[in-house]
Amino acid sequence: MDTRDAVHRLIQESDGLLRLRPAWVSRIFLPPGKRLGLPDEAYDAGERGYITERWIASTTEAENPILTPNEGLSYLDVPSGPDITLRDAVQAAPDLIMGEDYASAHSGLGRLPKFFDNADRLPFHIHQRQEDAVKIGKKPKEESYYFPPNVPMGPHPETFFGLHPYIVRENRRDIVVRLLEDWEHSDRFLALSRAYLNVPDDGFHLPAGILHAPGSALTIELQEDSDVSAMFQGRLAHTLLDKGALIRDVPPEELARKGMMALVDQLDWEANGDPYFYENHHTPPVPVEGRMTGASEEWWIFYNTTKYSGTKLIVRPGGSCEFADKGAYNILVWDGRGEVGGLPVRGRDSSADEIMVTAGRAGRGVKVVNTGGEDLMLIKFFGPDINDDAPVLKKYQ
Repeated sequence: MDTRDAVHRLIQESDGLLRLRPAWVSRIFLPPGKRLGLPDEAYDAGERGYITERWIASTTEAENPILTPNEGLSYLDVPSGPDITLRDAVQAAPDLIMGEDYASAHSGLGRLPKFFDNADRLPFHIHQRQEDAVKIGKKPKEESYYFPPNVPMGPHPETFFGLHPYIVRENRRDIVVRLLEDWEHSDRFLALSRAYLNVPDDGFHLPAGILHAPGSALTIELQEDSDVSAMFQGRLAHTLLDKGALIRDVPPEELARKGMMALVDQLDWEANGDPYFYENHHTPPVPVEGRMTGASEEWWIFYNTTKYSGTKLIVRPGGSCEFADKGAYNILVWDGRGEVGGLPVRGRDSSADEIMVTAGRAGRGVKVVNTGGEDLMLIKFFGPDINDDAPVLKKYQ
């Protein structure tokens, strides 16, 4: 049986709901916050660093200094038969998973949800914009953050974003170049930026090309399906990253011609110095129209972009709801226990908290039932161009 036939059979047998296995990803930057539900010893990935991320319904491979085949890819949770990655399933049967019309206009799911779970703040870095990523045959990486409730926030729950407005207004690119050239002291980059507190049940939207150093809060991130980056900050406490983390996604000919200015040119210079950065990028939950009932409530938490969108759905104890959606999406159960389309689910249990909902089933509606004694909370992740009614922030200038 080929992959398309196998996926077709699974979709028929599951009525369009595909369980997924968790995908754990290692990083070398920082030790783990140990909030992903693994045994303590499982966080140590040896020479690859630590398990600090879990990718959700992922069709994207992780780009790490030590490459591991299929790291980052999600697998269908098939009881028997050959292993099938979600990427292979989407490539073999895009119409069956994404719907025929959507699949004809999109080359894949186009988004990547993930947890990141670090014991400290990540280094100051950017993700490349379209015009820069395409030069090396990669995709850009716009992203958004949501800080889930009921979990420790870590020692530094604040995120640095952008540059002080005067640096951009006075076009002081030389300041950034000097720090990039002084890799030993690149931890001083944070003095050029401003920090914002990570608040539970809150979040931010971050277009590509903007410098940021995410804080220690456990974060659910939704982003474009890419792993491009440039680490502007190489010094982390007593650790110095290899400078390859800075230049890996810069065309070698541009680096040879421009030096460190090649990295500065990858910044969205004006957006980094936005004096209304908080107002233009802060994304608190927004009610979804028509979905606030006594038994359940649904809120936008990933919005302000057409690249992806997402909601949190809360169902009260003993309650249920059933809504149809405009396209394929995947579910992560964060808290509580219940049923999704008849499938048992449990929050904080990686063997029973992840489901891919095909477009056909999404359009017919999925019933969610809370069978426990506490709120059932799940996150729904959508790809590009599905929810054209997602909120857009008022632009402050």
